Amino acid sequence: MDAELLQVIAQVAEQLTAEGKQNRAEVLLGLRSELLDILGISETPTSANPSSQDYLQFLTEVLLATDNSDSDPKVIYPLLGANLDKLDDNFIDILQTWASAKFSEAQAEYIAKVIWEFSNLIQQFPLGNKANNIEIAIAGYKQVLKVFTREIKRESWAAIQTNLGQAYRNRIRGERALNLELAITQYQRALSVYTKSDFPIYWAMTQINLGEAYRNRIHDHKAENLEKAIARYLLALSVYTESNFPYYWAEIQTNLAEAYSQRMLG
Repeated sequence: MDAELLQVIAQVAEQLTAEGKQNRAEVLLGLRSELLDILGISETPTSANPSSQDYLQFLTEVLLATDNSDSDPKVIYPLLGANLDKLDDNFIDILQTWASAKFSEAQAEYIAKVIWEFSNLIQQFPLGNKANNIEIAIAGYKQVLKVFTREIKRESWAAIQTNLGQAYRNRIRGERALNLELAITQYQRALSVYTKSDFPIYWAMTQINLGEAYRNRIHDHKAENLEKAIARYLLALSVYTESNFPYYWAEIQTNLAEAYSQRMLG
């Protein structure tokens, strides 16, 4: 819960800054700093220039911890917090090189599964450089897709497409418009496996994700994108009914209200 709160505060502060509300953002960031002190968490890098061996040792350590702890954030996040200086592009290079070598050996699927779980964890990691964290997650997912192909592990492949969609939606690097297009593409790929008849829950959740992506889409006409978003939300409601899934039903109603309030057609 502490990690989630820190993440939410950072995200809200980032949004306020983007809206030009710098004073309010600074107040929130000050509160976040106080919470970091209370929790005894430091975001100061531990080393100025870690070596390639340092990166490799950290990679193997964090993947082993991910495996042994069943992907427990309470175990992994303190380890990441103690190695913020290594969560950068160099780490991505080491991860890609190491994974490619390991995938040529035995137990490729097992190793890929651990990298997948680690990628999910670091995408949600609230400390350090958020942009770097997301890039590491994206790199991890792409490596895993080399093993979990659509032909061999179609359900896992679809799940990773969804994870990539989320990462691109939240991505900080690159152009926002392009990242949203990439997110839409990943969600649409997931739907090639997640059909309503075979995977109704995953299908409905992906419709919600697509609705969010279309509602925020920058390319094409805003009016058309809003209509597409509304259509996706309505599709999701065919599964997430008020009686069976009241929480998700209410969430979709909120999303629909936002979309209808911006609607230009009809």
